[in-house]
Amino acid sequence: MPEVPRHVAIIMDGNGRWAKKRFMPRIMGHKRGVETVREVVKHCVDAGVQYLTLFAFSSENWRRPPDEVKFLMGLFMEVLNREVSKLHQNQIRLVMIGDRSRFDPLLVNEIHKAERLTQHNTRLTLTIAANYGGRWDIMQAMNRMLQAHPELSQGFDEAQLAPYLSMHYAPEPDLFIRTGGEQRISNFLLWQLAYTELYFTDQLWPDFARDAFDLALKSYQQRERRYGRTSEQLGKG
Repeated sequence: MPEVPRHVAIIMDGNGRWAKKRFMPRIMGHKRGVETVREVVKHCVDAGVQYLTLFAFSSENWRRPPDEVKFLMGLFMEVLNREVSKLHQNQIRLVMIGDRSRFDPLLVNEIHKAERLTQHNTRLTLTIAANYGGRWDIMQAMNRMLQAHPELSQGFDEAQLAPYLSMHYAPEPDLFIRTGGEQRISNFLLWQLAYTELYFTDQLWPDFARDAFDLALKSYQQRERRYGRTSEQLGKG
Protein backbone atom coordinates (compact mmCIF):
# COMPACT_ATOMS: atom_id res chain seq x y z
CA MET A 1 0.00 0.00 0.00
CA PRO A 2 1.41 3.48 -0.89
CA GLU A 3 2.67 5.48 2.06
CA VAL A 4 0.25 8.10 3.37
CA PRO A 5 1.77 11.29 4.83
CA ARG A 6 1.22 11.41 8.54
CA HIS A 7 1.05 15.22 8.55
CA VAL A 8 -0.12 17.48 5.71
CA ALA A 9 0.23 21.29 5.87
CA ILE A 10 -1.61 23.55 3.40
CA ILE A 11 -1.57 27.22 2.40
CA MET A 12 -5.11 27.75 1.12
CA ASP A 13 -4.47 30.39 -1.53
CA GLY A 14 -6.74 31.76 -4.24
CA ASN A 15 -10.11 32.44 -2.60
CA GLY A 16 -10.22 36.07 -3.72
CA ARG A 17 -9.12 35.28 -7.28
CA TRP A 18 -11.69 32.49 -7.49
CA ALA A 19 -14.44 34.99 -6.65
CA LYS A 20 -13.06 37.67 -8.98
CA LYS A 21 -13.09 35.26 -11.93
CA ARG A 22 -16.80 34.81 -11.28
CA PHE A 23 -17.48 38.55 -10.84
CA MET A 24 -18.26 38.01 -7.16
CA PRO A 25 -17.06 39.88 -4.07
CA ARG A 26 -13.86 38.43 -2.56
CA ILE A 27 -15.77 37.33 0.52
CA MET A 28 -17.69 34.80 -1.57
CA GLY A 29 -14.41 33.08 -2.33
CA HIS A 30 -13.68 32.78 1.39
CA LYS A 31 -17.13 31.29 1.97
CA ARG A 32 -16.58 28.72 -0.76
CA GLY A 33 -13.14 28.04 0.67
CA VAL A 34 -14.75 26.87 3.92
CA GLU A 35 -16.60 24.19 1.95
CA THR A 36 -13.26 23.01 0.54
CA VAL A 37 -11.83 22.81 4.05
CA ARG A 38 -14.70 20.52 5.02
CA GLU A 39 -14.06 18.27 2.00
CA VAL A 40 -10.30 18.08 2.61
CA VAL A 41 -10.80 17.23 6.30
CA LYS A 42 -13.10 14.35 5.33
CA HIS A 43 -10.62 13.11 2.74
CA CYS A 44 -7.74 13.22 5.23
CA VAL A 45 -9.76 11.08 7.63
CA ASP A 46 -10.58 8.61 4.85
CA ALA A 47 -6.96 8.47 3.64
CA GLY A 48 -5.49 7.95 7.10
CA VAL A 49 -3.73 11.32 7.50
CA GLN A 50 -3.31 11.96 11.23
CA TYR A 51 -2.48 15.70 11.26
CA LEU A 52 -3.78 18.44 8.97
CA THR A 53 -2.54 22.02 9.38
CA LEU A 54 -4.18 24.88 7.47
CA PHE A 55 -2.84 28.43 7.09
CA ALA A 56 -6.02 30.48 7.46
CA PHE A 57 -4.75 33.97 8.29
CA SER A 58 -1.15 35.13 8.38
CA SER A 59 0.24 37.93 10.51
CA GLU A 60 0.67 39.85 7.23
CA ASN A 61 -3.02 39.49 6.30
CA TRP A 62 -3.96 42.39 8.61
CA ARG A 63 -2.77 44.59 5.72
CA ARG A 64 -5.76 43.54 3.62
CA PRO A 65 -8.75 45.87 3.19
CA PRO A 66 -10.44 46.44 6.59
CA ASP A 67 -13.81 45.15 5.37
CA GLU A 68 -12.23 41.87 4.26
CA VAL A 69 -10.38 41.44 7.57
CA LYS A 70 -13.61 42.14 9.48
CA PHE A 71 -15.42 39.56 7.37
CA LEU A 72 -12.72 36.95 7.96
CA MET A 73 -12.88 37.46 11.73
CA GLY A 74 -16.64 37.02 11.58
CA LEU A 75 -16.23 33.95 9.41
CA PHE A 76 -13.89 32.38 11.99
CA MET A 77 -16.54 32.87 14.66
CA GLU A 78 -19.29 31.51 12.42
CA VAL A 79 -17.31 28.42 11.48
CA LEU A 80 -16.41 27.71 15.10
CA ASN A 81 -20.04 27.94 16.15
CA ARG A 82 -21.22 25.76 13.27
CA GLU A 83 -18.50 23.16 12.86
CA VAL A 84 -16.94 22.36 16.23
CA SER A 85 -19.70 20.01 17.38
CA LYS A 86 -19.38 18.11 14.09
CA LEU A 87 -15.62 17.84 14.52
CA HIS A 88 -16.13 16.51 18.03
CA GLN A 89 -18.70 13.95 16.89
CA ASN A 90 -16.18 12.70 14.35
CA GLN A 91 -13.38 12.44 16.94
CA ILE A 92 -11.39 15.30 15.38
CA ARG A 93 -9.22 17.46 17.62
CA LEU A 94 -9.07 21.19 16.84
CA VAL A 95 -6.06 23.34 17.73
CA MET A 96 -5.49 26.99 16.85
CA ILE A 97 -1.93 28.37 16.66
CA GLY A 98 -0.85 31.98 16.32
CA ASP A 99 -0.85 35.24 18.26
CA ARG A 100 -4.36 35.69 19.68
CA SER A 101 -3.69 39.12 21.20
CA ARG A 102 -5.31 40.98 18.27
CA PHE A 103 -8.47 38.88 18.24
CA ASP A 104 -11.76 39.95 19.81
CA PRO A 105 -12.11 38.42 23.31
CA LEU A 106 -15.32 36.68 22.23
CA LEU A 107 -13.44 34.92 19.42
CA VAL A 108 -10.61 33.94 21.77
CA ASN A 109 -13.17 32.48 24.19
CA GLU A 110 -14.76 30.42 21.40
CA ILE A 111 -11.33 29.11 20.40
CA HIS A 112 -10.61 28.04 23.97
CA LYS A 113 -13.98 26.30 24.23
CA ALA A 114 -13.44 24.43 20.97
CA GLU A 115 -9.97 23.29 21.99
CA ARG A 116 -11.17 22.09 25.39
CA LEU A 117 -14.12 20.21 23.90
CA THR A 118 -12.04 18.34 21.34
CA GLN A 119 -8.73 17.96 23.20
CA HIS A 120 -8.97 14.19 23.73
CA ASN A 121 -10.04 13.28 20.18
CA THR A 122 -7.56 11.14 18.26
CA ARG A 123 -8.93 10.44 14.77
CA LEU A 124 -7.36 13.56 13.23
CA THR A 125 -5.70 16.67 14.66
CA LEU A 126 -6.83 19.71 12.68
CA THR A 127 -4.64 22.75 13.31
CA ILE A 128 -5.70 26.20 12.11
CA ALA A 129 -2.93 28.81 11.92
CA ALA A 130 -4.45 32.26 12.42
CA ASN A 131 -2.48 35.48 12.93
CA TYR A 132 0.49 33.16 12.61
CA GLY A 133 3.97 33.68 11.21
CA GLY A 134 6.93 31.33 11.22
CA ARG A 135 9.35 33.99 12.46
CA TRP A 136 6.92 34.95 15.24
CA ASP A 137 6.72 31.28 16.21
CA ILE A 138 10.48 30.90 16.58
CA MET A 139 10.81 34.16 18.51
CA GLN A 140 7.97 33.41 20.91
CA ALA A 141 9.42 29.94 21.50
CA MET A 142 12.82 31.42 22.36
CA ASN A 143 11.30 34.00 24.69
CA ARG A 144 9.16 31.42 26.51
CA MET A 145 12.05 29.00 26.82
CA LEU A 146 14.37 31.64 28.27
CA GLN A 147 11.70 32.81 30.71
CA ALA A 148 11.33 29.24 31.94
CA HIS A 149 15.07 28.47 31.85
CA PRO A 150 17.19 31.65 32.14
CA GLU A 151 20.31 29.52 32.39
CA LEU A 152 19.92 28.62 28.70
CA SER A 153 20.77 32.19 27.67
CA GLN A 154 24.36 30.99 27.43
CA GLY A 155 23.42 28.41 24.80
CA PHE A 156 20.79 25.81 23.89
CA ASP A 157 20.09 23.22 21.23
CA GLU A 158 17.12 22.33 18.99
CA ALA A 159 15.78 19.72 21.39
CA GLN A 160 15.54 22.31 24.18
CA LEU A 161 13.70 24.83 21.99
CA ALA A 162 11.30 22.40 20.27
CA PRO A 163 8.80 22.04 23.18
CA TYR A 164 8.08 25.77 23.04
CA LEU A 165 7.17 25.94 19.36
CA SER A 166 3.49 26.28 18.50
CA MET A 167 3.27 22.80 16.99
CA HIS A 168 5.23 20.92 19.66
CA TYR A 169 2.38 18.37 19.85
CA ALA A 170 2.68 17.24 16.21
CA PRO A 171 5.31 15.59 14.03
CA GLU A 172 6.86 17.81 11.39
CA PRO A 173 4.82 17.92 8.15
CA ASP A 174 5.56 15.24 5.57
CA LEU A 175 3.77 17.08 2.76
CA PHE A 176 3.25 20.81 2.21
CA ILE A 177 0.67 21.94 -0.36
CA ARG A 178 0.11 25.44 -1.69
CA THR A 179 -2.76 26.18 -4.02
CA GLY A 180 -3.19 29.24 -6.21
CA GLY A 181 -0.01 29.10 -8.29
CA GLU A 182 2.45 30.85 -5.95
CA GLN A 183 5.62 28.89 -5.21
CA ARG A 184 6.79 30.07 -1.81
CA ILE A 185 6.07 29.18 1.81
CA SER A 186 5.24 32.75 2.91
CA ASN A 187 6.49 32.64 6.50
CA PHE A 188 4.51 29.46 7.27
CA LEU A 189 6.01 26.87 9.65
CA LEU A 190 9.57 27.94 8.86
CA TRP A 191 11.10 25.65 11.48
CA GLN A 192 8.81 22.68 10.84
CA LEU A 193 9.09 22.56 7.02
CA ALA A 194 12.85 21.94 6.99
CA TYR A 195 12.54 18.43 5.49
CA THR A 196 8.99 18.56 4.15
CA GLU A 197 8.13 17.59 0.58
CA LEU A 198 6.73 20.66 -1.24
CA TYR A 199 3.84 20.53 -3.71
CA PHE A 200 2.52 23.53 -5.64
CA THR A 201 -0.59 23.65 -7.82
CA ASP A 202 -2.21 26.35 -9.94
CA GLN A 203 -5.67 25.32 -8.76
CA LEU A 204 -7.37 27.94 -6.62
CA TRP A 205 -8.34 26.76 -3.14
CA PRO A 206 -12.13 26.66 -3.72
CA ASP A 207 -11.48 24.27 -6.65
CA PHE A 208 -9.13 22.01 -4.67
CA ALA A 209 -11.45 19.01 -4.53
CA ARG A 210 -10.80 15.37 -3.62
CA ASP A 211 -9.23 14.49 -6.97
CA ALA A 212 -6.80 17.41 -6.70
CA PHE A 213 -5.82 16.32 -3.21
CA ASP A 214 -5.26 12.79 -4.50
CA LEU A 215 -2.80 14.17 -7.09
CA ALA A 216 -0.82 15.81 -4.28
CA LEU A 217 -0.78 12.54 -2.32
CA LYS A 218 0.33 10.64 -5.42
CA SER A 219 3.17 13.11 -5.99
CA TYR A 220 4.28 12.63 -2.38
CA GLN A 221 4.23 8.86 -2.74
CA GLN A 222 6.60 9.08 -5.69
CA ARG A 223 9.22 11.04 -3.74
CA GLU A 224 12.24 9.52 -2.04
CA ARG A 225 12.78 11.01 1.39
CA ARG A 226 16.45 10.61 2.31
CA TYR A 227 17.02 13.16 5.13
CA GLY A 228 20.62 13.66 3.99
CA ARG A 229 21.33 9.99 3.37
CA THR A 230 21.92 8.25 0.03
CA SER A 231 19.56 5.89 -1.77
CA GLU A 232 22.03 3.10 -1.09
CA GLN A 233 21.83 3.73 2.64
CA LEU A 234 18.06 3.42 2.43
CA GLY A 235 18.37 0.15 0.51
CA LYS A 236 16.88 1.67 -2.65
CA GLY A 237 20.02 2.12 -4.74
